[in-house]
Amino acid sequence: MAFIKINRENFFHNLSQFQLKTGSKESIAIVLKDNAYGHGLELMAKLSAEFGLTQAVVRTHDEAQKIKQYFKQILILGDKAVIDDSCSFAINSLEDIEKAQIGSRVELKVDTGMHRNGVAMDEIEEAIKRIEKRELILVGLMTHNRSADELSSELFWQQKNFEKAVSVTMSHVKNIRIHSYNSATSLRLPCNNQDTIRLGIGAYGYSELPAIYDTLDLKPVLSLWAKKISTRKLKKGERVGYGGQFIAPKDMTVSTYDLGYGDGWMRSNSFEPFVTAEGLPILGRVSMDYIVLESTKDEVCIFDNALSAGRELKTISYEVTTQLNKKLKRIVT
Repeated sequence: MAFIKINRENFFHNLSQFQLKTGSKESIAIVLKDNAYGHGLELMAKLSAEFGLTQAVVRTHDEAQKIKQYFKQILILGDKAVIDDSCSFAINSLEDIEKAQIGSRVELKVDTGMHRNGVAMDEIEEAIKRIEKRELILVGLMTHNRSADELSSELFWQQKNFEKAVSVTMSHVKNIRIHSYNSATSLRLPCNNQDTIRLGIGAYGYSELPAIYDTLDLKPVLSLWAKKISTRKLKKGERVGYGGQFIAPKDMTVSTYDLGYGDGWMRSNSFEPFVTAEGLPILGRVSMDYIVLESTKDEVCIFDNALSAGRELKTISYEVTTQLNKKLKRIVT
């Protein structure tokens, strides 16, 4: 079966780059949602703790249960708040407050302009009243930036809105943590004016910022590999795979490798074949479990940089990695 290599040295290098910006490991919350962006939830949690991180961010309470042993504090972004001494839960709407278990620890999310989740700016005081009435424990205030990785000034507009949200909130409550920085924001701005950064794609080696911006020296952590299943000789004119879409332009030797869309690899467009990290075009259509390459190697590297792979596939690095099947073996190198 195809497999994934996780480069421990590159992961630690990336974390060190952000540690230099924040000034401490304690202020970095590693984002491990959706199987750690495809890298492996428990594996990356263990490596994060080995580096010295104490905070994590996940999507669900079930994810948090799997990695509790590695962190002091875990923020859950998209689940009902329940009592849990080491977990806090994002409040994404006024309705979330009413659904929350009495006594649970929560972090109020404010919609500063992304218009996806969070209470409206004019609902902050109402939210705080409801949190107090519901006897919830407010431990944080947060937002999410919609355009931090784009060439625009919207990031600064949202940060101004968040500053207003902080001012309103702090007039009612004290001693809560403040955070609005994702990876892109952390790359663009100084990181010493908030309590925590939520470090996602940057930890895994990627910056989606336009080239005009200065960025950190980040190194990809994940590479995808496939193993040879069989080899055959093709004569000129013979066709390969479903629909016979690839026609051999010459006599050639090809091999089948154990990777397909069943493993989370995109079927994409065979008229513009994906070219692997080793310069080998995929021949014909990607099937559920197999691809064909002009190679006889026992193992081939499909990609070792999800940013460039995403550009080939006309998508983003996030999608390339997060859709990789959880069942693929992940090996730390």
